[in-house]
Amino acid sequence: MHSDEIANLESTVDEASLRRSERLSDDLKAKIQEDASPFRMLTGDRPTGRLHLGHYFGSLKNRVELQKQGVDSWFIVADYQVITDRDAVGEIKDRVFGLVTDYLAVGIDPAKAVIFPHSQIPALNELVLPFLSIVTDSELRRNPTVKAELDASGNRPMSGLLLTYPVHQAADILFCKANVVPVGKDQLPHLEQARVIAQRFDKRYGRPAGATHPIFPRPQALLSEAPSVLGLDGQKMSKSRGNTIELGMSADETAKLLKKAVTDSERRITYDPVNRPEVSNLVQLTALATNRDPHEVADEIGDGGAGTLKRVTTEAINEMMAPIRARRLEIENDQAIVEQVLRDGIARATEQAEETLREVHEALHMIYLS
Repeated sequence: MHSDEIANLESTVDEASLRRSERLSDDLKAKIQEDASPFRMLTGDRPTGRLHLGHYFGSLKNRVELQKQGVDSWFIVADYQVITDRDAVGEIKDRVFGLVTDYLAVGIDPAKAVIFPHSQIPALNELVLPFLSIVTDSELRRNPTVKAELDASGNRPMSGLLLTYPVHQAADILFCKANVVPVGKDQLPHLEQARVIAQRFDKRYGRPAGATHPIFPRPQALLSEAPSVLGLDGQKMSKSRGNTIELGMSADETAKLLKKAVTDSERRITYDPVNRPEVSNLVQLTALATNRDPHEVADEIGDGGAGTLKRVTTEAINEMMAPIRARRLEIENDQAIVEQVLRDGIARATEQAEETLREVHEALHMIYLS
């Protein structure tokens, strides 16, 4: 896994590699709990629509916790990635502002975080050029995201931006020298590509004069422990399916959606994700919102049926979301807050990116003027 010629970037992660990644992730969590000061986290989202409960329970809540533990936190709004697989960007500014609003509403502290769109950081994007010199066409085509898009394209020509998406993602991670990246198991090959690039750059081009350490640390995966949350129709929660509860929705909108949620005809409520996925999903949402065990939630509802389950779930989610909604409304009514957060984040990210790019140019012997 650490050799320069590593090629384990297939669409699936073999079991041995997955077990190893899980052990390393557990070790990383223990180190962060002991002392978070050596760690810098890079994570973020594409601004393709509003964030929802799946995002909150799957990643946002954990990001806030890591920041509270003292991890240096960098959040990227991956706006260039919107055009890797789309013909137009849509209302990109509104989506970027909405994404940052959601970040702040759930508890990300702008005084301790760096929040920025990568399109606004020229030096970050310039790193893609030297990085492209140390990856192969076949490696890029084996990347899960690239393969999936190619398979789903219906023979549509793939853009160069989509093909090089893994390299751009590596630049996002490495420019700020992040050493912690929260990911799901299916995203491990993406992070491995960034690790490969960091290692190959050091081996091929070396380091700035006098440097004792590589320019880029080897980022480590922090695997998510959050359970998968289904949409209200029992399918995968997805913005495109319209089966989500968005963070920006009101309590009434949430109640109406949950009233229409798919369940089954069996009156007794149990937590059985395999045989009763729709009912179990609502039980799990209730448990996540109240920090309880889902089996305990199901036993408490008992023979109350789907009506009681939906009522309990609605109350739990609306109570949990109340302070988030209040904060979100406050920010929506004063967009100067978001503008200042972005202004500060862009300035900090630009400073870091230019510093990193200068180190890269020194290693490449491309400093021509003093």
